[in-house]
Amino acid sequence: MLVEMERDRSIIFLTADLGFNALEPIRENFPDRFLNIGIAEATMVGVAAGLALEGKKVIAYSIASFASMRPFEQIRTDVCYHNLDVKIVGTGGGFNYAHHGVTHHTVEDVAIMRALPNMTVITPAYSWEALEATKAMMKQKGPAYLRLGKNPPLDYSKKEFSFKVGRGFVIKEGTDILLISTGNVLDCALETAHRLEEEKIGNVAVVSMPSVKPFDEEMVLDRAKTARVICTIEEHSVIGGLGSAVASLLVASSNPKKSFHAFGFPDRFIKSVGDRNYLLREAGLHPEAMVEKIKTLLKSQKP
Repeated sequence: MLVEMERDRSIIFLTADLGFNALEPIRENFPDRFLNIGIAEATMVGVAAGLALEGKKVIAYSIASFASMRPFEQIRTDVCYHNLDVKIVGTGGGFNYAHHGVTHHTVEDVAIMRALPNMTVITPAYSWEALEATKAMMKQKGPAYLRLGKNPPLDYSKKEFSFKVGRGFVIKEGTDILLISTGNVLDCALETAHRLEEEKIGNVAVVSMPSVKPFDEEMVLDRAKTARVICTIEEHSVIGGLGSAVASLLVASSNPKKSFHAFGFPDRFIKSVGDRNYLLREAGLHPEAMVEKIKTLLKSQKP
């Protein structure tokens, strides 16, 4: 973001009293373009809308649950209705702030943001996607929601990758089973693929889909032609996220009927207490559970 703010003096960064030990370089380098609005997310988005109406490109930053849900009315009516150049950045999507309890569990944000006209929704999986997504988001005009999580320790990028909003990336080639992942559960998707192939269940393709709205419909339909089973994987509710988007596409397409399953959080509150990995397991979002479900889907298919 420092590079973007150096390049474009119209960018103003707003925070809702968050980002300590992370945002200091922005505050120190651009004190006249860094505003701490305080713990008042609705006010922050209202201020962002006002600045955008004056020709500024505005970033509004907070924890994902508070960035998306507390100021929803202002995002909808002030930002999206007027198609303003405001970028909402939510950090700690999914269970990344699990230890703070249900107030910090961000499991509905993608669904909420997808429902808004004019809103672009991006959920990068790792550092390269996050960096390139930020650049792409800042180049385009209009509202955007960037959902950040904790990056897996590996870099999955390839030299031929070129980031574009609406584009997916084939991380692993395969034909029998298609796993489409978004956000920082890509490592979980790859581990699931590895276990399936170890058990000789099938040849597994893994696609990273950082752009959820719009998403790469052409890639999904092309890969779906050969896949017997298609699954989406996301650190989000099974309602309204990438799984819902892909399911709608498949139903509306002329592809033959496939076995489809959306892996995500069940339609209930997870009230257990623990760290992110513990809660992911509680929600069934881990390789062992996904492998068993995919095996069941394959067995249920008619020969």
